[in-house]
This record gives sequence, C-alpha cells and structure tokens, in this order.
Amino acid sequence: MAGVDWESLSEATSGAVGALVSTTVLYPLDTCKTKYQAEVRSHGQQKYRNLSDVLWEAISNRQILSLYQGLGTKNLQSFISQFVYFYGYSYFKRLYLKKSGAKSIGTKANLIVAAAAGACTAIVTQPLDTASSRMQTSEFGKSKGLWETLAGRSWSEAFDGLGISLLLTSNPAIQYTVFDQLKQKLLSKQRNETVSSTAGPSPAALSAFSAFAVGAISKSVATVLTYPAIRCKVMIQSSSEENDTDTKRKTPKTMADALSTIWRKEGILGFFKGLHAQILKTVLSSALLLMIKEKISSSTWILMLALQRYLLVSQKRLKNA
Repeated sequence: MAGVDWESLSEATSGAVGALVSTTVLYPLDTCKTKYQAEVRSHGQQKYRNLSDVLWEAISNRQILSLYQGLGTKNLQSFISQFVYFYGYSYFKRLYLKKSGAKSIGTKANLIVAAAAGACTAIVTQPLDTASSRMQTSEFGKSKGLWETLAGRSWSEAFDGLGISLLLTSNPAIQYTVFDQLKQKLLSKQRNETVSSTAGPSPAALSAFSAFAVGAISKSVATVLTYPAIRCKVMIQSSSEENDTDTKRKTPKTMADALSTIWRKEGILGFFKGLHAQILKTVLSSALLLMIKEKISSSTWILMLALQRYLLVSQKRLKNA
C-alpha cells in the first residue's frame, strides 16, 4: 500500500462529501438559476424576468418537486468531480513541492496545479455535467432520466461545452488559489496566537465561520471574472425545447455562437444576465462545501490512517500465512 497517497485521498474524500451535501441543500436554487441563465430574450420577450419567476412557475404548476429534477445526476457529477479535483489538486501540489524542494507553493505554481486538476475533472465528468444541465432546463415534470438524456442524442453531444469547461478551469484555479492563500495567512496567524497542539499529525483546519467566509470571498472573485463563459456553457448544454422562445432558433453549439446570440438579442448586459443568481448559488455552495471539508478533514484523516494501518497489518498477516 506504499504507493497510495493517503493525504491526497483524505482531501479528495472530504471534498467530495462536502460537495454532495452542498449540492443537495442548494439544488432548487441551482435549478432556478440554470433555467434563468439558459433563456435568451427573443423579439423583446422573455419568459423569466427574474429568478423568482422560475420558482413561481414551479409552484403555480404544482411542480415544486421538479425543482429537484436531475438531482441524482448532479450529485453523482458533483461527488466524482470534487473527488477527482481535490485528489488531483492535492497530489499535483505535493508532487510540485517534492520535485522543487520548496516549503510552500507560490501563486503562479498554484494556478497551474489547480488548472491541471480542473482539466482532468472536466474531461472525466463532462457527460454528467451536460446531462444534469439538460435535465434542469427541461420543462417542469418532463425531465428524462440520465440514460434517456444521454441516449437521446449522439455521444459527441454528451461533451457539448467541453471546450468552455476546460476554459473554466481558471474558475476553480482562481478560487482555490485565493482560498489557499487566505487560509495559510489565517492559520499562520492562529499559530502565532496559540500554543502548538500535541494531539498528533492531523492537518490544521479553519473554524467553520472562517472557512465559510474565505470560501465565499474566493468564489466571488472567480465567478465575476469568468461569468460570461459560464453563461455560454449553460446555453450550449441546455434543453433545446425549454431554451427556445423562438422555435426556429437552434441551441448554440459553440462559445462563439452563444456570444453572438447574447450580443444580438440582449446586448452587453446580457453577458452578465443572472450574475447575481450565479454568485448567490456558487458562493453559498462553495463556502458550504469548503466549510464541511475543513470540519471533517481531521476525522477523515484519522479514518485514513486507521485504514492504512489495518491494510498494512492485513498485508503482513497474508505474507506470514
């Protein structure tokens, strides 16, 4: 078991659990946000004037549970993506420090490491990401299952928006770089103010409030900087029947098509339509994810050490048998 990176595995597990909880709690808001972002005003008309119109539509049509359509797929996508991301981020970070001999990772190196982890995540989870977006933007009560959603189109269409997803690796790269830098400053301050603990080698952790605040700040910065690409991705991946207010208009297939559509029908402000909803959802989601991750990381680390020792003992017994 010497080849297993237990610290990276611990980081990945705690991050994936945090993603699962935050996705489930905030999913109705995510559905409203996605449907609102996917719509493009046509001939001066639009179905949703603000985010609350999406919620009211579900309530008035007695389809409140449809706000959870695609939750299973989204949870699967979130769990896998966060596990892959946190494992890759932690692994690449440790590898860089080992190869470079540095005691800490700088901002530029951190951005590269985060982008590499994000690229791996995007490629692995793109079909699930596309499917969940189509489910969320389908008419309330008419969403299909995961297999039906993916099987209804060609396999290549399951990777719609992959190019933008790779571009958007800059989002978590910016987010976690800002988070890590702020976290290290806070932990450094805490070490200077308190007596060093003798409890053992478990990783230091932020308080729940500090993790939430730092997570919110880091995600806000990343979201504002990358929002136009985020909206283009939603439009490309959306369900065509829900996205079309003009039945002759086809769903954009490339970022250039999406940008052109927004510019022609909504103007420059259209590039930031739904920004407030995106910030509200992603900031709450990321802050909650990172808060949960920080709070369970110590417990996860202890469990990983226990598992490691158990496997080593089992391995020795098998050799001696």
